[in-house]
Amino acid sequence: MKRSKKERQSLLTEKIADNPFITDEQLATEFCVSVQTIRLDRMELAIPELRERIKNVAAKKYDEVKSLPLDEVIGEIIDIELDNRAISIFDVGEEHVFQRNGIARGHHLFAQANSLAVAVIDDELALTVKSNVAFVKPVKAGDRVVTKAIVKGRNTEKNRTFIDVISTVDNEVVFKGEFEMYRTKGEEAI
Repeated sequence: MKRSKKERQSLLTEKIADNPFITDEQLATEFCVSVQTIRLDRMELAIPELRERIKNVAAKKYDEVKSLPLDEVIGEIIDIELDNRAISIFDVGEEHVFQRNGIARGHHLFAQANSLAVAVIDDELALTVKSNVAFVKPVKAGDRVVTKAIVKGRNTEKNRTFIDVISTVDNEVVFKGEFEMYRTKGEEAI
């Protein structure tokens, strides 16, 4: 169904407000128009491109990550509430996949999940004690991996935090992990 420009732009504004991480390509498919039309609509509406929207969301949502420098997080943290939850995105490039089959190397997905599990901990030192992971579906170059970490519990006597991590591509689960993390809980760093 063809929509008027005004109606399309109104719906576009709503869609981006609901999901600031939606791509121009996804919007073009949704509205049955070209990517260029979506870009022109965004420009007229003063809606920034995806990368800028991600940075804006991240700037509004950041608590101070204590456990590691942000440049050591694999992917880009877009939402975090320390000791509760965090979300990061990772755009899989040609450099992240096996050349012969185009499937992403597992260590990149694990690194995104593990670094997010470290980052969500509100402590100066957080280390992975153990993890149980499953690679559910292959990830390919060009995919955007959205990873969510949720703190499930703590054992304060043993200085442990338990975190579930799920990674998705286009809302399909591609990776699952359970992480047991050590934290210093105010003790002097090792």
